[in-house]
Amino acid sequence: MLLAMQSPRRMTLAGVAVIALSLVAVAAQRPGVHPVSGRVFALPMGVAGVPWLERRERLDEENPDLAMRLIKVERGSTVADLGAGSGYFTIRLAKAVGAAGKVYAVDIQQGMLDLLQRAVTKEKLTNVVPVLGAVDDPRLPAASLDLVLMVDVYHELSSPQTTLAHLKDALKPGGRLVLLEYRAEDPDVPILPEHKMTKAMVKLEVEHEGFKQQRVYDDLPRQHLIVFTRP
Repeated sequence: MLLAMQSPRRMTLAGVAVIALSLVAVAAQRPGVHPVSGRVFALPMGVAGVPWLERRERLDEENPDLAMRLIKVERGSTVADLGAGSGYFTIRLAKAVGAAGKVYAVDIQQGMLDLLQRAVTKEKLTNVVPVLGAVDDPRLPAASLDLVLMVDVYHELSSPQTTLAHLKDALKPGGRLVLLEYRAEDPDVPILPEHKMTKAMVKLEVEHEGFKQQRVYDDLPRQHLIVFTRP
């Protein structure tokens, strides 16, 4: 997820770094297009963008604690944080499920998982399992998950249809898939267009792969929180 171009006074150093790094990535990769919606896939953030993920302003801009309350993670449940990055939500999930629960923290970059493991160790958590996923396969155990969470990640998947098929296999019947995505309907959300999605676009793409939209929350400052279930 990238900041839109702002005035120098408003733009953070982390935002500048992320934009610069992403421009390099764009030069090296060519994004794909979703065959159902026609959406152009955004390119994923690299390890050098971690300061953006960990910025203090995120507490106000995204209100992750409210997001966790809306998701209602159950104690003792087994969940996956897909696109876990440096562990910003993984830590919250691990504390929410408790010692009897489990969190699979999935990322396609080993560098992100290394940073995540440091955060897990610092918090003295023993219920997190780091998983090095592939771009089209999160490599999660079948029929094992109560919840899969993707925070500002789905729009960056280069193989969303294949990935959703794997997630459907990994979820238990009735399991939930929760997506947080920056609101494309709101021009005041200062994120580049390819890193935002409309509610209609999310529903179209995810339901096409066999999930059922259960609820949409618009309580967060800048993001949709959209809940799907596996039939």
